[in-house]
Amino acid sequence: MIINPILPGFHPDPSICRVGETYYIATSTFEWYPGVRIYASTDLANWDFVSAPLNRAELLDMRGNPDSGGIWAPCLSHSDGKFWLVYTDVKRLDGAFKDAHNYITCCETIDGNWSAPWYVNSSGFDPSLFHDDDGRKWFMNMRWNHRGEGTGGNPKHASFDGILLQEWSPENGLIGDAVNIYDGSPRGLTEAPHIFKRNGWYYLTVAEGGTGYDHAVTMARSRDILGPYEDHPNTFLMTAHGAPDHAIQRTGHGQYVESPDGEVWHTFLMGRPISGPDGEGRFCPLGRETGIERCVWGQDDWLYLEAGGLLAREYVPVDVTAEPREGATYDLTEGTLHPDFQWLRTPFTDRLFRLDGHGLTLIGRESLGSWFEQSLVARRQQDFVYRAETVVTVDPRQYQHAAGLTTYYNRSKFHAILVSHDDELGRVLRLESCLGDWPDGALTLSLEVSIPIDDGPVRLAVEVDHATQQFYAAVGDAEFQKIGPQLDASLVSDEGGRGEHASFTGAFVGMVAYDISGQAAEAVFREFSYVPK
Repeated sequence: MIINPILPGFHPDPSICRVGETYYIATSTFEWYPGVRIYASTDLANWDFVSAPLNRAELLDMRGNPDSGGIWAPCLSHSDGKFWLVYTDVKRLDGAFKDAHNYITCCETIDGNWSAPWYVNSSGFDPSLFHDDDGRKWFMNMRWNHRGEGTGGNPKHASFDGILLQEWSPENGLIGDAVNIYDGSPRGLTEAPHIFKRNGWYYLTVAEGGTGYDHAVTMARSRDILGPYEDHPNTFLMTAHGAPDHAIQRTGHGQYVESPDGEVWHTFLMGRPISGPDGEGRFCPLGRETGIERCVWGQDDWLYLEAGGLLAREYVPVDVTAEPREGATYDLTEGTLHPDFQWLRTPFTDRLFRLDGHGLTLIGRESLGSWFEQSLVARRQQDFVYRAETVVTVDPRQYQHAAGLTTYYNRSKFHAILVSHDDELGRVLRLESCLGDWPDGALTLSLEVSIPIDDGPVRLAVEVDHATQQFYAAVGDAEFQKIGPQLDASLVSDEGGRGEHASFTGAFVGMVAYDISGQAAEAVFREFSYVPK
Protein backbone atom coordinates (compact mmCIF):
# COMPACT_ATOMS: atom_id res chain seq x y z
CA MET A 1 0.00 0.00 0.00
CA ILE A 2 0.94 3.65 -0.19
CA ILE A 3 1.73 5.07 3.23
CA ASN A 4 1.15 8.79 3.73
CA PRO A 5 3.23 10.84 3.89
CA ILE A 6 5.05 9.57 0.82
CA LEU A 7 7.73 12.25 1.43
CA PRO A 8 8.09 12.53 5.22
CA GLY A 9 9.55 15.59 6.87
CA PHE A 10 9.69 19.09 5.40
CA HIS A 11 8.35 18.56 1.84
CA PRO A 12 5.50 21.05 1.30
CA ASP A 13 3.52 22.26 -1.73
CA PRO A 14 3.86 19.12 -3.88
CA SER A 15 3.55 19.75 -7.62
CA ILE A 16 3.30 16.51 -9.60
CA CYS A 17 3.59 15.58 -13.27
CA ARG A 18 4.09 12.35 -15.21
CA VAL A 19 6.38 11.74 -18.17
CA GLY A 20 5.91 8.27 -19.65
CA GLU A 21 5.92 5.76 -16.79
CA THR A 22 7.67 8.07 -14.31
CA TYR A 23 6.07 10.52 -11.89
CA TYR A 24 7.91 13.57 -10.60
CA ILE A 25 7.13 15.68 -7.53
CA ALA A 26 8.66 19.09 -6.85
CA THR A 27 8.46 20.56 -3.32
CA SER A 28 9.21 23.92 -1.73
CA THR A 29 12.52 24.55 0.04
CA PHE A 30 11.98 28.09 1.38
CA GLU A 31 15.30 29.51 2.70
CA TRP A 32 17.23 26.23 2.30
CA TYR A 33 19.73 25.89 -0.55
CA PRO A 34 19.79 24.57 -3.26
CA GLY A 35 16.23 25.50 -4.16
CA VAL A 36 13.40 23.02 -4.92
CA ARG A 37 13.66 19.28 -4.37
CA ILE A 38 12.43 16.90 -7.08
CA TYR A 39 11.65 13.22 -6.48
CA ALA A 40 10.81 10.46 -8.96
CA SER A 41 8.71 7.29 -8.72
CA THR A 42 7.23 4.65 -11.00
CA ASP A 43 4.73 3.27 -8.46
CA LEU A 44 3.65 6.35 -6.42
CA ALA A 45 4.66 4.57 -3.20
CA ASN A 46 8.47 4.74 -3.32
CA TRP A 47 10.24 7.97 -4.21
CA ASP A 48 13.88 8.78 -4.95
CA PHE A 49 15.53 12.18 -4.89
CA VAL A 50 16.66 13.14 -8.42
CA SER A 51 17.33 16.87 -8.59
CA ALA A 52 17.69 20.22 -6.83
CA PRO A 53 17.52 22.49 -9.89
CA LEU A 54 18.03 25.95 -8.36
CA ASN A 55 21.68 25.35 -7.61
CA ARG A 56 23.56 28.45 -8.77
CA ALA A 57 23.46 32.22 -8.21
CA GLU A 58 21.97 32.90 -11.65
CA LEU A 59 18.86 30.96 -10.60
CA LEU A 60 18.72 31.74 -6.88
CA ASP A 61 20.44 33.93 -4.29
CA MET A 62 18.54 34.22 -0.99
CA ARG A 63 21.05 36.13 1.15
CA GLY A 64 18.95 38.43 3.33
CA ASN A 65 15.72 36.48 2.86
CA PRO A 66 13.67 36.09 6.05
CA ASP A 67 12.88 32.80 7.75
CA SER A 68 10.10 31.02 5.82
CA GLY A 69 10.86 33.25 2.83
CA GLY A 70 12.69 32.09 -0.27
CA ILE A 71 11.28 29.38 -2.53
CA TRP A 72 7.50 29.04 -2.27
CA ALA A 73 5.29 26.60 -4.17
CA PRO A 74 7.14 25.48 -7.30
CA CYS A 75 5.15 24.15 -10.25
CA LEU A 76 6.71 21.36 -12.30
CA SER A 77 5.36 20.45 -15.76
CA HIS A 78 6.51 18.82 -19.00
CA SER A 79 5.78 20.10 -22.51
CA ASP A 80 7.60 20.57 -25.84
CA GLY A 81 10.14 17.94 -24.83
CA LYS A 82 11.21 19.91 -21.76
CA PHE A 83 10.58 20.11 -18.05
CA TRP A 84 9.33 23.52 -16.93
CA LEU A 85 9.75 24.83 -13.39
CA VAL A 86 7.97 27.91 -12.07
CA TYR A 87 8.98 29.30 -8.68
CA THR A 88 8.70 32.28 -6.33
CA ASP A 89 11.57 33.87 -4.41
CA VAL A 90 9.98 35.66 -1.43
CA LYS A 91 12.18 38.51 -0.16
CA ARG A 92 9.81 39.86 2.49
CA LEU A 93 7.28 37.92 4.56
CA ASP A 94 5.88 39.79 7.55
CA GLY A 95 3.67 42.84 7.53
CA ALA A 96 1.75 44.48 4.71
CA PHE A 97 4.16 43.77 1.86
CA LYS A 98 5.24 40.57 0.16
CA ASP A 99 8.18 41.15 -2.16
CA ALA A 100 7.69 37.97 -4.19
CA HIS A 101 9.45 37.54 -7.53
CA ASN A 102 8.30 34.85 -9.96
CA TYR A 103 10.54 33.03 -12.44
CA ILE A 104 10.49 30.20 -14.98
CA THR A 105 13.34 27.88 -15.92
CA CYS A 106 13.42 24.76 -18.11
CA CYS A 107 15.58 21.73 -18.87
CA GLU A 108 15.40 18.79 -21.26
CA THR A 109 16.30 16.37 -18.47
CA ILE A 110 15.12 16.40 -14.87
CA ASP A 111 18.65 16.28 -13.46
CA GLY A 112 20.38 18.45 -16.04
CA ASN A 113 21.62 22.04 -16.04
CA TRP A 114 18.48 24.18 -15.91
CA SER A 115 18.26 27.27 -18.09
CA ALA A 116 18.83 30.85 -17.07
CA PRO A 117 15.52 32.04 -15.60
CA TRP A 118 12.86 34.14 -17.24
CA TYR A 119 11.62 36.79 -14.82
CA VAL A 120 7.81 36.91 -15.06
CA ASN A 121 6.25 39.21 -12.43
CA SER A 122 6.06 40.12 -8.73
CA SER A 123 2.31 40.61 -8.22
CA GLY A 124 1.95 37.68 -5.82
CA PHE A 125 3.20 34.20 -5.09
CA ASP A 126 2.49 30.50 -5.81
CA PRO A 127 2.94 30.70 -9.60
CA SER A 128 1.89 27.96 -12.00
CA LEU A 129 2.23 27.25 -15.72
CA PHE A 130 -0.49 25.51 -17.76
CA HIS A 131 0.23 24.17 -21.26
CA ASP A 132 -3.03 24.14 -23.21
CA ASP A 133 -3.70 21.65 -26.01
CA ASP A 134 -3.65 24.48 -28.59
CA GLY A 135 0.01 25.19 -27.78
CA ARG A 136 -0.58 28.32 -25.70
CA LYS A 137 0.93 28.65 -22.22
CA TRP A 138 -0.83 30.33 -19.33
CA PHE A 139 0.82 31.75 -16.23
CA MET A 140 -1.04 32.00 -12.93
CA ASN A 141 -0.34 33.34 -9.46
CA MET A 142 -2.32 34.61 -6.53
CA ARG A 143 -2.31 38.42 -6.23
CA TRP A 144 -1.22 39.98 -2.94
CA ASN A 145 -3.07 43.11 -1.81
CA HIS A 146 -0.69 45.06 0.43
CA ARG A 147 -3.54 47.41 1.35
CA GLY A 148 -5.39 44.54 3.07
CA GLU A 149 -4.60 43.12 6.46
CA GLY A 150 -1.20 41.37 6.30
CA THR A 151 -0.41 38.00 7.79
CA GLY A 152 1.96 38.66 10.69
CA GLY A 153 0.96 35.41 12.40
CA ASN A 154 -2.79 35.71 11.80
CA PRO A 155 -3.74 35.58 8.09
CA LYS A 156 -6.53 37.81 6.85
CA HIS A 157 -8.55 37.10 3.73
CA ALA A 158 -8.40 40.70 2.53
CA SER A 159 -4.77 40.41 1.44
CA PHE A 160 -5.42 37.41 -0.81
CA ASP A 161 -6.78 39.18 -3.88
CA GLY A 162 -7.73 36.44 -6.33
CA ILE A 163 -6.01 34.21 -8.89
CA LEU A 164 -4.52 36.05 -11.87
CA LEU A 165 -4.19 34.36 -15.29
CA GLN A 166 -2.15 35.71 -18.20
CA GLU A 167 -0.78 34.20 -21.40
CA TRP A 168 3.00 33.74 -21.48
CA SER A 169 5.57 32.58 -24.00
CA PRO A 170 9.35 32.14 -23.75
CA GLU A 171 9.81 34.51 -26.70
CA ASN A 172 7.44 37.32 -25.69
CA GLY A 173 6.95 36.99 -21.94
CA LEU A 174 3.55 37.99 -20.62
CA ILE A 175 0.96 38.65 -23.30
CA GLY A 176 -2.14 40.81 -22.91
CA ASP A 177 -3.70 41.78 -19.59
CA ALA A 178 -3.90 39.69 -16.46
CA VAL A 179 -7.42 38.45 -15.66
CA ASN A 180 -8.66 37.67 -12.16
CA ILE A 181 -10.30 34.29 -12.80
CA TYR A 182 -11.18 33.22 -9.25
CA ASP A 183 -11.72 34.99 -5.92
CA GLY A 184 -11.95 31.78 -3.90
CA SER A 185 -14.52 30.28 -1.57
CA PRO A 186 -15.61 31.73 1.78
CA ARG A 187 -12.75 29.71 3.39
CA GLY A 188 -10.46 32.42 2.03
CA LEU A 189 -6.67 32.75 1.82
CA THR A 190 -6.89 31.52 -1.77
CA GLU A 191 -3.51 30.59 -3.27
CA ALA A 192 -1.56 27.83 -5.10
CA PRO A 193 -3.50 27.64 -8.40
CA HIS A 194 -3.15 24.70 -10.80
CA ILE A 195 -5.21 24.08 -13.96
CA PHE A 196 -5.78 20.83 -15.84
CA LYS A 197 -8.16 20.08 -18.71
CA ARG A 198 -10.57 17.17 -19.19
CA ASN A 199 -13.67 16.65 -21.38
CA GLY A 200 -13.69 20.28 -22.42
CA TRP A 201 -13.58 21.54 -18.82
CA TYR A 202 -10.80 23.61 -17.31
CA TYR A 203 -10.41 22.45 -13.70
CA LEU A 204 -8.81 24.81 -11.21
CA THR A 205 -7.47 23.59 -7.88
CA VAL A 206 -6.32 26.05 -5.23
CA ALA A 207 -5.22 25.89 -1.62
CA GLU A 208 -7.29 27.74 0.96
CA GLY A 209 -7.44 28.32 4.69
CA GLY A 210 -3.77 29.14 5.31
CA THR A 211 -0.92 26.83 6.28
CA GLY A 212 -2.55 25.60 9.49
CA TYR A 213 -5.46 23.41 10.52
CA ASP A 214 -8.09 25.08 8.27
CA HIS A 215 -6.13 24.18 5.13
CA ALA A 216 -8.00 22.70 2.15
CA VAL A 217 -7.83 21.76 -1.53
CA THR A 218 -10.62 23.68 -3.27
CA MET A 219 -11.85 22.89 -6.80
CA ALA A 220 -13.66 24.91 -9.45
CA ARG A 221 -14.22 24.54 -13.20
CA SER A 222 -15.10 26.47 -16.34
CA ARG A 223 -15.63 25.83 -20.05
CA ASP A 224 -13.44 28.88 -20.76
CA ILE A 225 -9.98 29.17 -19.27
CA LEU A 226 -10.74 32.82 -18.48
CA GLY A 227 -13.82 31.86 -16.49
CA PRO A 228 -16.21 32.25 -14.86
CA TYR A 229 -15.43 29.29 -12.58
CA GLU A 230 -18.06 27.42 -10.60
CA ASP A 231 -17.21 25.77 -7.27
CA HIS A 232 -17.17 22.02 -6.65
CA PRO A 233 -20.46 20.72 -5.14
CA ASN A 234 -18.52 20.11 -1.90
CA THR A 235 -16.37 23.21 -2.41
CA PHE A 236 -13.35 21.17 -1.32
CA LEU A 237 -11.77 18.04 -2.70
CA MET A 238 -10.11 17.41 0.67
CA THR A 239 -9.65 19.04 4.04
CA ALA A 240 -9.12 17.88 7.63
CA HIS A 241 -10.87 20.93 9.06
CA GLY A 242 -13.36 19.83 11.70
CA ALA A 243 -11.69 16.42 12.23
CA PRO A 244 -9.06 17.12 14.92
CA ASP A 245 -8.55 13.43 15.76
CA HIS A 246 -7.74 12.37 12.20
CA ALA A 247 -4.14 11.16 11.73
CA ILE A 248 -3.58 13.52 8.81
CA GLN A 249 -4.04 17.23 9.48
CA ARG A 250 -3.46 20.51 7.60
CA THR A 251 -4.47 18.87 4.30
CA GLY A 252 -4.16 21.17 1.30
CA HIS A 253 -2.09 22.49 -1.60
CA GLY A 254 -1.62 19.74 -4.17
CA GLN A 255 -2.03 18.87 -7.83
CA TYR A 256 -3.86 16.40 -10.09
CA VAL A 257 -2.16 13.67 -12.14
CA GLU A 258 -3.33 10.71 -14.24
CA SER A 259 -1.61 7.32 -14.44
CA PRO A 260 -0.88 5.65 -17.83
CA ASP A 261 -3.89 3.35 -17.31
CA GLY A 262 -6.27 6.18 -16.44
CA GLU A 263 -6.24 6.15 -12.62
CA VAL A 264 -6.47 9.62 -11.13
CA TRP A 265 -4.50 10.90 -8.15
CA HIS A 266 -4.03 14.14 -6.26
CA THR A 267 -1.06 15.17 -4.14
CA PHE A 268 -1.49 17.22 -1.00
CA LEU A 269 0.56 18.66 1.79
CA MET A 270 -0.16 17.45 5.30
CA GLY A 271 0.94 17.71 8.92
CA ARG A 272 1.14 15.20 11.75
CA PRO A 273 0.86 17.11 15.03
CA ILE A 274 2.17 15.94 18.38
CA SER A 275 1.49 17.32 21.86
CA GLY A 276 4.00 19.45 23.71
CA PRO A 277 6.06 18.13 26.66
CA ASP A 278 3.16 18.93 29.00
CA GLY A 279 0.67 17.02 26.82
CA GLU A 280 -0.91 20.24 25.58
CA GLY A 281 -1.01 21.96 22.21
CA ARG A 282 -0.40 20.77 18.65
CA PHE A 283 3.09 20.94 17.16
CA CYS A 284 4.43 19.70 13.80
CA PRO A 285 8.21 19.29 14.05
CA LEU A 286 8.24 17.39 10.75
CA GLY A 287 6.70 20.44 9.12
CA ARG A 288 4.42 20.13 6.13
CA GLU A 289 4.88 16.79 4.41
CA THR A 290 3.73 15.34 1.06
CA GLY A 291 0.88 12.84 0.68
CA ILE A 292 -1.11 11.45 -2.24
CA GLU A 293 -4.66 10.11 -2.63
CA ARG A 294 -6.50 8.11 -5.28
CA CYS A 295 -9.53 9.92 -6.67
CA VAL A 296 -12.48 9.03 -8.91
CA TRP A 297 -14.58 10.95 -11.40
CA GLY A 298 -18.25 11.27 -10.59
CA GLN A 299 -21.04 11.11 -13.14
CA ASP A 300 -21.26 14.88 -12.75
CA ASP A 301 -17.69 15.26 -14.10
CA TRP A 302 -16.40 16.35 -10.70
CA LEU A 303 -13.44 14.80 -8.92
CA TYR A 304 -13.96 13.05 -5.54
CA LEU A 305 -11.77 11.11 -3.12
CA GLU A 306 -12.02 7.38 -3.83
CA ALA A 307 -12.99 6.60 -0.22
CA GLY A 308 -15.59 9.38 -0.14
CA GLY A 309 -15.72 12.34 2.19
CA LEU A 310 -12.99 14.94 2.52
CA LEU A 311 -10.37 13.15 4.64
CA ALA A 312 -7.21 11.85 3.00
CA ARG A 313 -6.21 8.34 4.06
CA GLU A 314 -3.05 7.38 5.87
CA TYR A 315 -2.98 4.05 3.98
CA VAL A 316 -4.02 3.84 0.30
CA PRO A 317 -4.40 0.29 -1.12
CA VAL A 318 -2.26 -0.40 -4.19
CA ASP A 319 -0.50 -3.46 -5.64
CA VAL A 320 2.96 -2.30 -4.56
CA THR A 321 4.85 -2.19 -1.29
CA ALA A 322 6.17 0.98 0.30
CA GLU A 323 9.74 0.11 1.25
CA PRO A 324 10.66 1.07 4.83
CA ARG A 325 13.08 3.95 5.24
CA GLU A 326 16.28 3.25 7.09
CA GLY A 327 18.79 5.44 8.88
CA ALA A 328 21.88 6.78 7.19
CA THR A 329 25.55 7.16 8.08
CA TYR A 330 27.38 9.75 6.01
CA ASP A 331 31.15 9.54 5.53
CA LEU A 332 32.12 13.19 5.19
CA THR A 333 35.67 12.34 4.13
CA GLU A 334 34.47 11.12 0.72
CA GLY A 335 34.72 14.60 -0.78
CA THR A 336 31.08 15.08 -1.83
CA LEU A 337 28.06 16.26 0.12
CA HIS A 338 25.12 13.86 0.13
CA PRO A 339 21.95 15.45 -1.32
CA ASP A 340 20.14 14.81 1.98
CA PHE A 341 22.04 17.85 3.27
CA GLN A 342 21.24 21.49 2.61
CA TRP A 343 22.44 24.85 3.86
CA LEU A 344 20.88 28.29 4.18
CA ARG A 345 20.32 31.01 1.59
CA THR A 346 23.61 31.45 -0.23
CA PRO A 347 24.87 29.96 -3.53
CA PHE A 348 28.46 30.78 -2.56
CA THR A 349 29.34 27.64 -0.63
CA ASP A 350 33.10 28.25 -0.72
CA ARG A 351 32.55 30.85 1.98
CA LEU A 352 30.71 28.36 4.21
CA PHE A 353 32.33 24.96 3.81
CA ARG A 354 34.63 22.71 1.82
CA LEU A 355 34.98 18.96 1.35
CA ASP A 356 38.60 18.03 0.78
CA GLY A 357 38.90 14.39 1.84
CA HIS A 358 39.61 15.23 5.48
CA GLY A 359 35.95 15.82 6.27
CA LEU A 360 33.42 18.61 6.07
CA THR A 361 35.22 21.79 7.08
CA LEU A 362 32.81 24.48 8.25
CA ILE A 363 34.18 28.00 8.03
CA GLY A 364 32.87 30.02 10.96
CA ARG A 365 30.79 32.91 9.70
CA GLU A 366 27.82 34.76 11.16
CA SER A 367 25.63 33.78 14.09
CA LEU A 368 22.79 31.30 14.15
CA GLY A 369 20.55 34.38 13.96
CA SER A 370 21.89 35.60 10.62
CA TRP A 371 19.89 35.99 7.40
CA PHE A 372 23.02 36.13 5.25
CA GLU A 373 25.88 33.69 5.94
CA GLN A 374 25.41 30.79 8.34
CA SER A 375 27.81 27.85 8.29
CA LEU A 376 25.10 25.31 8.92
CA VAL A 377 24.83 22.02 7.00
CA ALA A 378 21.84 19.92 8.02
CA ARG A 379 19.31 17.30 6.93
CA ARG A 380 15.58 17.03 7.53
CA GLN A 381 14.06 15.47 10.63
CA GLN A 382 11.81 12.76 9.15
CA ASP A 383 10.87 10.81 12.29
CA PHE A 384 9.34 11.66 15.63
CA VAL A 385 11.98 9.56 17.39
CA TYR A 386 15.59 9.49 16.19
CA ARG A 387 19.24 9.76 17.22
CA ALA A 388 21.83 11.83 15.35
CA GLU A 389 25.58 11.77 15.94
CA THR A 390 28.63 13.56 14.60
CA VAL A 391 32.34 14.00 15.38
CA VAL A 392 33.93 17.45 15.40
CA THR A 393 37.56 18.53 15.62
CA VAL A 394 37.83 22.15 16.69
CA ASP A 395 40.13 24.23 18.89
CA PRO A 396 38.32 27.47 19.79
CA ARG A 397 40.53 30.22 21.21
CA GLN A 398 37.77 32.56 22.34
CA TYR A 399 34.08 32.41 23.13
CA GLN A 400 33.00 33.99 19.83
CA HIS A 401 33.99 30.78 18.03
CA ALA A 402 31.86 27.64 18.44
CA ALA A 403 31.01 24.51 16.49
CA GLY A 404 28.81 21.49 17.08
CA LEU A 405 25.42 19.85 16.59
CA THR A 406 22.05 21.57 16.34
CA THR A 407 18.36 20.80 16.08
CA TYR A 408 17.25 23.75 14.01
CA TYR A 409 14.00 25.16 12.67
CA ASN A 410 14.96 28.78 12.04
CA ARG A 411 17.04 31.54 13.57
CA SER A 412 14.65 31.97 16.51
CA LYS A 413 13.85 28.28 17.14
CA PHE A 414 16.81 25.99 17.78
CA HIS A 415 18.87 24.06 20.33
CA ALA A 416 22.62 23.48 19.93
CA ILE A 417 25.45 21.70 21.72
CA LEU A 418 28.70 23.46 20.86
CA VAL A 419 32.40 23.17 21.52
CA SER A 420 33.63 26.65 22.44
CA HIS A 421 35.99 28.50 24.78
CA ASP A 422 35.57 30.09 28.18
CA ASP A 423 38.10 32.58 29.56
CA GLU A 424 38.24 30.79 32.92
CA LEU A 425 37.43 27.17 32.03
CA GLY A 426 39.24 26.81 28.71
CA ARG A 427 37.64 24.52 26.11
CA VAL A 428 34.01 23.88 27.03
CA LEU A 429 30.80 22.29 25.90
CA ARG A 430 28.06 24.87 25.77
CA LEU A 431 24.31 24.54 25.22
CA GLU A 432 22.64 27.36 23.34
CA SER A 433 18.93 27.68 22.63
CA CYS A 434 16.75 30.33 21.08
CA LEU A 435 13.26 29.89 22.40
CA GLY A 436 11.14 31.52 19.72
CA ASP A 437 10.60 34.83 21.51
CA TRP A 438 10.23 36.77 18.27
CA PRO A 439 6.95 38.65 18.99
CA ASP A 440 8.95 41.14 21.07
CA GLY A 441 11.44 41.65 18.26
CA ALA A 442 14.27 40.02 20.21
CA LEU A 443 16.45 37.03 19.44
CA THR A 444 17.41 36.10 22.97
CA LEU A 445 20.00 33.35 23.39
CA SER A 446 19.59 31.05 26.37
CA LEU A 447 22.91 29.65 27.69
CA GLU A 448 21.87 26.57 29.60
CA VAL A 449 25.17 24.99 30.57
CA SER A 450 28.95 25.28 30.15
CA ILE A 451 31.18 22.27 30.95
CA PRO A 452 35.01 22.08 30.63
CA ILE A 453 36.30 19.28 28.35
CA ASP A 454 39.68 17.85 27.35
CA ASP A 455 41.40 18.33 24.01
CA GLY A 456 40.72 15.99 21.09
CA PRO A 457 37.86 15.15 18.73
CA VAL A 458 34.44 15.46 20.35
CA ARG A 459 31.59 13.08 19.65
CA LEU A 460 28.21 14.77 19.89
CA ALA A 461 24.75 13.24 19.81
CA VAL A 462 21.12 14.16 20.24
CA GLU A 463 18.14 11.93 20.91
CA VAL A 464 14.72 13.30 20.03
CA ASP A 465 11.56 11.62 21.29
CA HIS A 466 8.50 13.51 20.07
CA ALA A 467 8.41 16.71 22.15
CA THR A 468 11.60 16.20 24.17
CA GLN A 469 15.28 15.97 23.31
CA GLN A 470 18.54 15.22 25.11
CA PHE A 471 22.10 16.12 24.09
CA TYR A 472 25.09 13.82 24.71
CA ALA A 473 28.85 14.20 24.32
CA ALA A 474 32.08 12.22 24.65
CA VAL A 475 35.74 13.12 24.13
CA GLY A 476 37.91 10.54 22.42
CA ASP A 477 36.91 6.97 23.30
CA ALA A 478 35.00 7.88 26.46
CA GLU A 479 31.36 6.83 26.90
CA PHE A 480 28.62 9.26 25.94
CA GLN A 481 27.33 11.36 28.84
CA LYS A 482 24.13 13.39 29.06
CA ILE A 483 24.85 17.09 28.71
CA GLY A 484 22.42 19.52 30.28
CA PRO A 485 18.71 19.05 30.94
CA GLN A 486 16.05 17.51 28.77
CA LEU A 487 14.93 20.19 26.32
CA ASP A 488 11.62 21.11 24.70
CA ALA A 489 11.77 19.73 21.15
CA SER A 490 8.27 20.98 20.32
CA LEU A 491 9.80 24.44 20.05
CA VAL A 492 11.57 23.24 16.88
CA SER A 493 8.30 23.01 14.92
CA ASP A 494 5.92 24.97 12.72
CA GLU A 495 3.84 26.08 15.70
CA GLY A 496 6.75 26.80 18.07
CA GLY A 497 7.43 30.42 18.96
CA ARG A 498 4.89 32.68 17.25
CA GLY A 499 2.50 29.83 16.53
CA GLU A 500 0.38 28.71 13.59
CA HIS A 501 0.82 30.58 10.26
CA ALA A 502 3.98 32.42 11.37
CA SER A 503 6.46 29.86 9.99
CA PHE A 504 5.87 26.80 7.84
CA THR A 505 8.98 24.81 6.96
CA GLY A 506 10.22 21.95 9.20
CA ALA A 507 12.89 20.79 11.62
CA PHE A 508 16.47 19.95 10.63
CA VAL A 509 19.39 18.38 12.49
CA GLY A 510 22.94 19.10 11.49
CA MET A 511 26.39 20.57 11.92
CA VAL A 512 27.11 24.22 12.61
CA ALA A 513 30.01 26.59 13.19
CA TYR A 514 30.19 30.31 13.80
CA ASP A 515 32.93 32.82 14.43
CA ILE A 516 31.40 36.17 15.13
CA SER A 517 34.85 37.71 15.64
CA GLY A 518 35.06 37.73 11.84
CA GLN A 519 38.24 35.63 11.72
CA ALA A 520 36.59 32.65 9.95
CA ALA A 521 37.93 30.03 12.37
CA GLU A 522 37.19 26.50 11.20
CA ALA A 523 35.86 23.17 12.46
CA VAL A 524 36.10 19.75 10.82
CA PHE A 525 33.34 17.11 10.90
CA ARG A 526 34.32 13.59 9.81
CA GLU A 527 30.98 11.79 9.90
CA PHE A 528 27.29 12.20 10.60
CA SER A 529 24.55 9.67 11.26
CA TYR A 530 20.77 9.83 11.50
CA VAL A 531 18.96 6.76 12.83
CA PRO A 532 15.19 6.53 13.38
CA LYS A 533 14.34 4.76 16.63
